[in-house]
Amino acid sequence: MSTSPDTATAPGGSESRPAPPAAGAGEPQKLPLLALLALATAVFITSLTETLPAGLLPQMSSDLRVSESATGQTVTIYAIGTALTAIPLTAATAGWRRKRLLLVAMAGFAVANTVTAVSSVYGLTMVARFVAGVAAGLAWALLAGYARRMAPVHLQGKAIAIAMAGIPVALSLGVPAGTFLGTAVGWRVAFLVMTALTVVLLGWIWAAVPDYPGQERGERPAMLRALKVPGVAPVLFVTLVFVLAHTILYAYIATFLDDVGLGGSTDLVLLVFGAASLLSIWIVGAQIHRRLRLLTVVSTLLVAVASALLAVLSDNTALVYVAAALWGLGWGGVPTLLQTAVADAGGEQADAAQAMLVTLWNVAMAGGGIAGGILLDGIGSDSFPWTVLLLLAPVLAVVVFARAHGFPVKRPGASRRPAGAV
Repeated sequence: MSTSPDTATAPGGSESRPAPPAAGAGEPQKLPLLALLALATAVFITSLTETLPAGLLPQMSSDLRVSESATGQTVTIYAIGTALTAIPLTAATAGWRRKRLLLVAMAGFAVANTVTAVSSVYGLTMVARFVAGVAAGLAWALLAGYARRMAPVHLQGKAIAIAMAGIPVALSLGVPAGTFLGTAVGWRVAFLVMTALTVVLLGWIWAAVPDYPGQERGERPAMLRALKVPGVAPVLFVTLVFVLAHTILYAYIATFLDDVGLGGSTDLVLLVFGAASLLSIWIVGAQIHRRLRLLTVVSTLLVAVASALLAVLSDNTALVYVAAALWGLGWGGVPTLLQTAVADAGGEQADAAQAMLVTLWNVAMAGGGIAGGILLDGIGSDSFPWTVLLLLAPVLAVVVFARAHGFPVKRPGASRRPAGAV
């Protein structure tokens, strides 16, 4: 996931840029669902492709003739591609018409996935994954702002929620389905399916998604200024370390499960994780307005308990599934919690703060892939849950102590439901 001057987005998120003039009086008072669902599909495909290798490491490792830790870097390089290039490239293309840029980004994504599917050379696969990350970053930079511009003012929150619905769907159903497909007929087919879906999506975008002009000069947010705003730094720290902890385990979950004798059940474990994540997203969506701090603490504790179960009792199959469920319940709402927290803390600098959050998110994903590979080669997969526990300790401490700013006891404006809330 990534963001740009055009928006301030993250998984399950929203953006705080003032409503565009096009959404004023005289506009249709209903949502363009077909167009919004096209954006949601773009979110789904890019989110799924980013983490798809996590469930396919053994098969990909065998075909590419490299270690599983090296194969895990296909997740890392994707995140690096997004983190390093999303903001500068979207700034460079800020003047492009939005539909044209989205079509170019998704076309590049289709090409990169096709190369990944047919490549038997590890270096070429890594280049393709990097390009996929770049293309996905460009697409992500458009999506929330694009959705907002399609809707009348009073429905902009719902429009963004629909566009971002692809994230929980990819998390709960896409990764397990991709893992099952890759296991049944080969990992290459799973990536070719991503290409086919993207080709269909290109036609959908062309036919159903309205076009808008790019940005005027001078609209870029000053991101470093946001660091001086009280509360922003704690949320960014929690984002970096929490996502790092999650990725270390998630990027190598197939390897971890294989080592504990559940390699053939990776898709089922991920399905339990994903279903619990969907429930978590629903709970967070219903309660975040008044209980952001409590939800963040509980989420951290749930992931910690899940990690403890995997660290100590992974030889018990039933408890592995319990841990997957607790992990999903803890993790599913985290993107929404963190983006909301940084938007609250950022105030007038919310766009810049969110841009930094999403960049750090991708840095953490890249770092998690690298750290997981080092741990796998040096200690073994049983070190993953212990590492997660170690990293979550400072996360919990920062959330607890940032009670005035960052994760306050009472959210600003929590006494009333915000306009456009969903």
